[in-house]
Amino acid sequence: MIRKSSAKKRFRQFLRNAFARLPRDLRHAIYRAMIDCDPAPDSRLELKVADTREELEDCFRILHDAYVASGFMKPAPSGLRVTIYHALPTTTTLCAKYDGRVVGTMSMIRDGVFGFPLQSVFDISELRAQPGHIAEISALAVHPDFRATGGAILFPLMKFMYEYCTQYFDTRHLVIAVNPDKIELYESLLFFERLQENVVDRYDFANGAPAVGATLDLQRAPEIFRRVYGDKRPRKNLYDYFVSRRLPNIKLPRRRYYTTNDPVLTPATLNYFFNERCQVFDSLDDRRRALLWSIYDQPEYRSVLPLLSEKAQVAPVMRRHQRFSLRCPAEIRFESEGQVHSYAVTVIEISLTGFQVSSQSPIPLGQPGDAIVELGAEESSRMRVRPVREHHAANEFFYGFQLQEPDSTWRRCVGALETLQTGTEL
Repeated sequence: MIRKSSAKKRFRQFLRNAFARLPRDLRHAIYRAMIDCDPAPDSRLELKVADTREELEDCFRILHDAYVASGFMKPAPSGLRVTIYHALPTTTTLCAKYDGRVVGTMSMIRDGVFGFPLQSVFDISELRAQPGHIAEISALAVHPDFRATGGAILFPLMKFMYEYCTQYFDTRHLVIAVNPDKIELYESLLFFERLQENVVDRYDFANGAPAVGATLDLQRAPEIFRRVYGDKRPRKNLYDYFVSRRLPNIKLPRRRYYTTNDPVLTPATLNYFFNERCQVFDSLDDRRRALLWSIYDQPEYRSVLPLLSEKAQVAPVMRRHQRFSLRCPAEIRFESEGQVHSYAVTVIEISLTGFQVSSQSPIPLGQPGDAIVELGAEESSRMRVRPVREHHAANEFFYGFQLQEPDSTWRRCVGALETLQTGTEL
């Protein structure tokens, strides 16, 4: 048995080496020829946000086993891979379930107080200078029982990620850090572009394994997919699969407000994963502990957060009013010399006393006006406002507005965001 296993490994290594010597374009063409995405997956497959303790635990267990098997982490006593990024409300974990059993997972990390894991080794300053939010795709794993199914779990999971990022996560740029053996899969199929030419020899987030960083512009991706895949048959047409097709297997979250995150961690769940099962909070320095306190500043969370030192307790880590990410349509109206001037804008961030918008046209600063903001499908707020700040980026204008007095709808929305309770059950 040992001899057969060793022979198989040597043969696979021989095939990998032979494949690596082929011209790059030919290698990519071979990858694309192997695409097999079922446009009508088995109805027993369900894709959803992992929002229960049981689903999250199953995701973290599958991830742990996959990372240990690949040498990306050492076995943990808990049998789970849980990182500090999983503790953030700006991180969303997706799961694939087959017959009610979690068989695949992937996490998406929006830019937050800790930045991104890959920032420790890759420079993304040029990407940050471009319009649009960034999200790191991380923690991808499929259960061993389903890895030989020709992408029956992986492709639907990637489809769910694409749809969630473009429709729910307000994300334009994806970034990944993957093993050099896997990067051409992302380059050839999804047209990721490398952040830098050279491979990072040691990536601490993956137990010192080598890594390659890459990015994908989701605004440009549909046209690239159409050009390359638009005339392919259904099981190889990634343009139709990612951009046009709707899979009934995907259960997108229901939201009361047009928020961009789906926080699921209650104080009890946070305590279970980050204090009881894995001692993630114990390993944090004062700065990260203080930042966690600035995020979870509700009384019910304080008993489960890591204790702060005296120095951290007096550090100015919190804003006067917290800001929250949304993406909702709004109209700003100004009256001047008997005429009403109207501006259609997109609200991208709100607080109790103001909000930030993106606009395709310039807005006069300092002039008071009226704002009608659609905070949700059935939640509209009308208030007196004044634009007080502006900056430009590419072809967009960004303005900060100050509220004269938030109305009850606005207060209710901010209250829901502060307590991380933004679902439809409210």
